[in-house]
Amino acid sequence: TQRLLDSNPIEQERGITIKLAPVRLTYHLGSNIYYLNLIDTPGHVDFSYEVSRSLAACEGALLLVDATQGIQAQTLSNAYKALSANLEIIPVINKIDLAAAEVDLVTKQLNEALGFKKEEIKLISAKTGAGVKDLLQEIIKRVPPPPTASAAGGPLKALVFNSVYDTHLGVVAYVRLFAGSLKKGDELMFLSNRHQFTAEAVGYFLPARHLTENLSSGEVGFVATGLKNISLARVGDTLTSTDTPTDSPLPGYREPKPMVFMDLYPSESGDFIKLKSALEKLRLVDASLNYSPVGSPVLGSGFKIGFQGLLHAEIVQERLEREFDLELISTSPAVEYQVELNKNHQLMAVRSPAEFPDPTLINLTREPVASMTIFTPKDYLGSVLTLCQNYRSTLTDQQFFGNQVKLSYDIPLQELISGFFNQLKSATSGFASLDWQWLDYRTADVVKLTVLLNREEIEPLGVLTVRDKADRLAKDLAVKLKKVIPRQQFELPIQVALGGKILARETVKAFRKDVTAKLYGGDRTRAMKLLEKQKKGKKRLKRIGSLNLPQEVFRALVQQ
Repeated sequence: TQRLLDSNPIEQERGITIKLAPVRLTYHLGSNIYYLNLIDTPGHVDFSYEVSRSLAACEGALLLVDATQGIQAQTLSNAYKALSANLEIIPVINKIDLAAAEVDLVTKQLNEALGFKKEEIKLISAKTGAGVKDLLQEIIKRVPPPPTASAAGGPLKALVFNSVYDTHLGVVAYVRLFAGSLKKGDELMFLSNRHQFTAEAVGYFLPARHLTENLSSGEVGFVATGLKNISLARVGDTLTSTDTPTDSPLPGYREPKPMVFMDLYPSESGDFIKLKSALEKLRLVDASLNYSPVGSPVLGSGFKIGFQGLLHAEIVQERLEREFDLELISTSPAVEYQVELNKNHQLMAVRSPAEFPDPTLINLTREPVASMTIFTPKDYLGSVLTLCQNYRSTLTDQQFFGNQVKLSYDIPLQELISGFFNQLKSATSGFASLDWQWLDYRTADVVKLTVLLNREEIEPLGVLTVRDKADRLAKDLAVKLKKVIPRQQFELPIQVALGGKILARETVKAFRKDVTAKLYGGDRTRAMKLLEKQKKGKKRLKRIGSLNLPQEVFRALVQQ
């Protein structure tokens, strides 16, 4: 069956949701007609802000659990978000038609982890349709209806829970009305920036956009603003009338904060304008994308981009390459450190090794820390504890739910994005799940490792790390570079330094031609003269030779 909500090719290939999708469902029950407004949200932590704003637009939530996978870390995270929003939660176990389904075990997990009783849990198969009608009736029975326009009263107050760009209509804001009503031609504004506009069109989702005369309190739909800048319609903002604006915005609005930073450069320097245009177009459908120009003497001109997480970074890079036909080089993912300078204790944000100030100017450094939750089968508990210890994390809580263990850790964000998730999957044979959220900044001894090739610093290969891990990281970095840097006509030393101290060195041997191959007879001195002559030529090449670094050198460091 064709999927309507996961319409992006990347969503369909990966089997994940990367963008929320609303739909209005008309349901007949007896002689009554019900209108159900549903929002299909992503489950991954990188899109957690989008999920929290979607929940703020709802009265109830379906907590969907895979019968073959059981409760995962993001299941708990989203359940707690729904509980904090005081929503009516209906637990649902899906895929009960599969042979590998463990309904009794998952039911027990839901009971132990979240306190749901067996009779509250609905069993369905979205594939065969089993239990779906019963679930729809349960929604009508348990989820309270939104207040009507007369009951809500007051001026227009609508929550913007998503925004997209349309070529003809401009920015289209997805809204849930909490009070008042709106129609085409109304003069409206966003409360956060006081930007005013005229409603070009209004409507709701079937899931395609369907025009209507007006929207009133309790309804979910869209407003075509005619604006050309999607950043004006921020997720979480409050929409109100220009003539009679509301005094109080809806709670919870904040700007999405980038967590991970990467530099993206086009493989061909002539594609810089093409990359800039692609980012502008992509930002029209992804307002959380944050970017600014950056330059490198080695890689040329590119952009420093802030992402919500590694998956978000991966999705954006894949979309740039596939949808805009670009070949990109990405630097190693980094987080934002805080550096307090000696002078006036001034704070500065550092997002790349190139921005790191001279150590003599630094009073102290802080690194971002995340609160991490891991769900793993008990059989893998020892492996997970050892892994987390190696990644500088601190255990804060441990709970058992049947065969599953919930582990809570505080972990430096840089450690989390440095291949931790892949290591966790490997250590647990893919059975563990992970969820995290940003916690705070904590004092750490952050240092900068510089990479020197042929005794010249290559800035894009630099790395920020803590002093305790500098030696091991330097050796790993040198070995990794040796594997990916092609041999030159001259011997190439690879050095990784901390300040003026070389922590690791590797050497890429030069190509060597057998200059004595055609030499027949004579004593050994004739061969030695030719070899000495070759050595002099290699030294001259070393002084004037330019490095040939393919993009694989930089791509190899993405998982560093």
